[in-house]
Amino acid sequence: MTTLSDIRSRLRIDLRDTDSNAYRWTDAVLDRHIAHALEDLGLAIPREVSATLATTPGSREVSTASLAGLVNVETVEFPTGQFPPAYVGFAYWAGNLHLHSDETPDGSDAKIWYVGRHTLDGSGSTVPVHLEDVLLMGAAAHALIEISLFAIDRLNTGGDDVTELYAAAGRARITAFNQLLEQYGRKNRLTGRRMFIPA
Repeated sequence: MTTLSDIRSRLRIDLRDTDSNAYRWTDAVLDRHIAHALEDLGLAIPREVSATLATTPGSREVSTASLAGLVNVETVEFPTGQFPPAYVGFAYWAGNLHLHSDETPDGSDAKIWYVGRHTLDGSGSTVPVHLEDVLLMGAAAHALIEISLFAIDRLNTGGDDVTELYAAAGRARITAFNQLLEQYGRKNRLTGRRMFIPA
């Protein structure tokens, strides 16, 4: 499974920053740029997750505080375990679901389908393999833009146009990154839906 260290190593190759005795970017700085790109990726192309949450007897309000990285709730099934599934209308506001069901919850479970942010750390990643290069594109863009700002008013052995070259490379990559997010993004996917009568 791909880890943060794997992504950072690949990012150094993309940035041609592989001399461990003279790194342009520290690990911490690259990790920050990876995190920035991961956040952008997670909002445009979130992971699809489901979870079971217990309701509170006598209340139609269900807290989603335990759903890490929640971006948006897609569907709610209540009560669970029926066929066909008993989908209910709902409102989502300020971290709470408000179930629009005729049946008052009795403490039984509700199943929540939602989309959430991706994770990437030392133990693994939720980013699909086919999107790792998209993540790397975004992280490289942020790194190049950052170093172009750092190079302003500094003596650069590469010449007077080093700052602009870094900036141009960063802008090209951020444009490509945004185009890929648009191409693969959730809002451009056709999702099968059907109307249902609330349980």
